Amino acid sequence: MERGTARELLETAVAEARAGLAEGGVPIGAALYGADGTLLGRGHNRRVQDGDPSAHAETAAFRAAGRRRTYADTTMVTTLSPCWYCCGLVRQFGIPRVVIGEARTFQGGHDWLAGLGVEIMLLDDDACAELMTGFIRDRPELWNEDIGR
Repeated sequence: MERGTARELLETAVAEARAGLAEGGVPIGAALYGADGTLLGRGHNRRVQDGDPSAHAETAAFRAAGRRRTYADTTMVTTLSPCWYCCGLVRQFGIPRVVIGEARTFQGGHDWLAGLGVEIMLLDDDACAELMTGFIRDRPELWNEDIGR
């Protein structure tokens, strides 16, 4: 996947992250795309809004995509390096590619995924980093709860 295309796909995840922040939640967004660029599902972290610790952005996008026979032709796009829970989802369902907005504020398990053959594209996007930096500054207690510290 070309970086320009990945940046275009990231915009959906960024919009979701902003929606989550506007709802009082953690600003992480994700989207699942098909090989032809079709948006299959999108979502944002809703663990605060729903009181559900498993309502991560990648999970929301995956669920919104619905059931598929295979995920071998999909790309998960996320604003933040995926946590171990979301890395497990990628691994369990054989999603072959993950586009990540940033890993400055949180180094998830994307190196582990790469070691298992998942294509990782880390964009180091300033807008994604600014969303998380501002959130961590303004809501450190919620950030620490979300990442399980």
